[in-house]
Amino acid sequence: MTVDHSPLSRLGRWAHQSRRSVIATWIVLAVGLGMFAPSLEHALSGAMWEVNGSDSLAARDIIDEQFGGLSSQSAVIVIHSDSLSIDAPEFQQAIADANAVLATEAAFGDPLPARPGADGQTVMIQAGAMVDPTEAVKAAERIHDDVGDLSTINDDGDLTVALTGSPAFWGDFNAVNREGMVKAEILTWPVTAIILVIAFGTLAAAGLPLLLTAAGLMASMGVLFGITQFTDLSIWTLNFAMMFALALGIDYALFIVTRYRAALHAHPDDRQHAIGITMDTAGKAVLFSGLTVMISLSAVLLVPIPAFRSMAAGMILSVGFVLLAALTLLPALLGPGIDRFALPWHSVGDHRSPAFERFAEKIEGKRAIVAVGAVAILLGLATPVLGLQTGMPSITVLPDDEQARQGYDLLSDSFGPGGPGPIQIIVPDMADSAAVADQVEATGGVAMAFPPQPGADGAAMITVISQFDPSSTEALDLIGTFRDELPPGVLVGGPVAENFDLDNTLSAKAPLVMGVVLVLGFILLLIALQAVVVAAVGVVFNLLSVGAAFGVGALAFQHGWAAGLMGFESQGYLTSWAPLFFFTLVFAISMDYTVFLLASTREHFEGSGDSAEAVRGSIAHTGRPIVAAAGVMIGVFYTFAIAGTLPMKEMGLILGTAVLLDAFLIRLVLVPAVLYIIGDRAWWLPRGLARVLPKVEFAH
Repeated sequence: MTVDHSPLSRLGRWAHQSRRSVIATWIVLAVGLGMFAPSLEHALSGAMWEVNGSDSLAARDIIDEQFGGLSSQSAVIVIHSDSLSIDAPEFQQAIADANAVLATEAAFGDPLPARPGADGQTVMIQAGAMVDPTEAVKAAERIHDDVGDLSTINDDGDLTVALTGSPAFWGDFNAVNREGMVKAEILTWPVTAIILVIAFGTLAAAGLPLLLTAAGLMASMGVLFGITQFTDLSIWTLNFAMMFALALGIDYALFIVTRYRAALHAHPDDRQHAIGITMDTAGKAVLFSGLTVMISLSAVLLVPIPAFRSMAAGMILSVGFVLLAALTLLPALLGPGIDRFALPWHSVGDHRSPAFERFAEKIEGKRAIVAVGAVAILLGLATPVLGLQTGMPSITVLPDDEQARQGYDLLSDSFGPGGPGPIQIIVPDMADSAAVADQVEATGGVAMAFPPQPGADGAAMITVISQFDPSSTEALDLIGTFRDELPPGVLVGGPVAENFDLDNTLSAKAPLVMGVVLVLGFILLLIALQAVVVAAVGVVFNLLSVGAAFGVGALAFQHGWAAGLMGFESQGYLTSWAPLFFFTLVFAISMDYTVFLLASTREHFEGSGDSAEAVRGSIAHTGRPIVAAAGVMIGVFYTFAIAGTLPMKEMGLILGTAVLLDAFLIRLVLVPAVLYIIGDRAWWLPRGLARVLPKVEFAH
């Protein structure tokens, strides 16, 4: 397929010829939809962490229907004094004031009588949620300050009043997360701009990736806001979509702009031809990379967790907009002014880097040693994955001064370690509840079980306080024990059970999702590169970068090696969604560099027929943009790792490390070494398969 007849070439040349219309359309899209972007954050949900079809969700539904909403989504106010007993007038006044605050919020029902703790200086007040979890979180945010204002320290004594429970936890988490996101954004854009200026050497060229990414993000955020008017989207949708689309968008723009500058240097008097060459090579690689990313993310939709699905859908949408902008808006913006405002280090060479070519030649001379050494390093870094532990976020992800954490700690001190996370056992028939209650009380690990409480339609609820912290392995094991030993039909719910179901579902679905990602990734690489061995090598090496990045993540977070440096409190495990979700993201990012490098290698091989020259040529032409793109991604991800909440720190460090290893060790060292070893066999394609696959060429 020649450059003049390639669909992407035609699209690029059309966008450039119609640049005024294309740019005007994108301005309307970005500004029109971007008007809603500031409202998106407040329209997203901090809840949605449940498993569709699970026992814990079924139990929650029954509790909401028959027990006044006193499920895991209820509001809890904790009142404590170091100097006053609960009988003191000041303490009783605080209880009345807390009930009055709850009465102002229609989302919560009438509170239960204050329940005293064992120390005689702490009480808890619980009010059921009369709305869905998303609205319960918003309600908790509305009364947050009013509850906190009840805390006093004066001559009459001290009183700490704190709002806790699941809605309060997610409300406080959202507030902390917003603060972290603002810090990350403030740091990200200047860092990105500096790297781009260094990479391009001209201010005009450096500004294009930022324009492209901003347009795609603004449009996608506006669409996401529209979606929230019809269904809930997780707050994490915004976090992950922004981080991921920002990094990928800049990468795509960098690849295309770099290729255009090289084509324009070769054809200075024919911009249309330069555009066609650019889109038929780098544009084609970007298209396959974007499709790979979106298809990889689509595998996450197999997980029956609403928060997961909304995150994946939001990221697919954002990447789709950025990809569309790269293939239409960017060609329209390209022109002779690309090299305006050149800086001293700007070069007008043919964009085949002699330094990277010499580097590739050195690898060729020591290909076997280099390959073995690189694999040994990656496998060594991946070793900690063998002992990887996961769990849902504990209260330690919140700072000590947040109300939800203060209330949690006070409950734990006064009601026992299991106090903040009661287990709620639903017995379908009240007549059977006494026998079930006796069995529950006799179970090891139970600190106390309250008498069965009758429901509105005949069910009974037994509230259990365990001897263990709700985030501990022992507490989760107790859920499994109850489910194995209690009579059929009895449901085990509550916050600990919901975390148990989340953790087990993520573990159970991980092999399926990862398998789908690997298979789809291989198929797309096979179509893009028209070679079985190279496609397989790309997938296997992506797995190496994933394993090594997770090994570093396990050391940093599970073992706490980076706790002091990065300012977090180790939970002793990685967040449950990390293996499955981050695997998908890391694999998708790795495919970005895989496609770009190997597409260039394929282009050189089609042109020369010499596999060794293909490796040298691809490294010489793509080394600098890969290093620059990796620098941008590492800067973005590590910035979020520094400024974000603990789950964002996990994602930022793991993804940033994956890019670091993938770009500098795998793509620029291991892949060339292995391709030198394999030689022409790397591009083998069976004749029967060649007849079936769509024909894709990168030579122009």
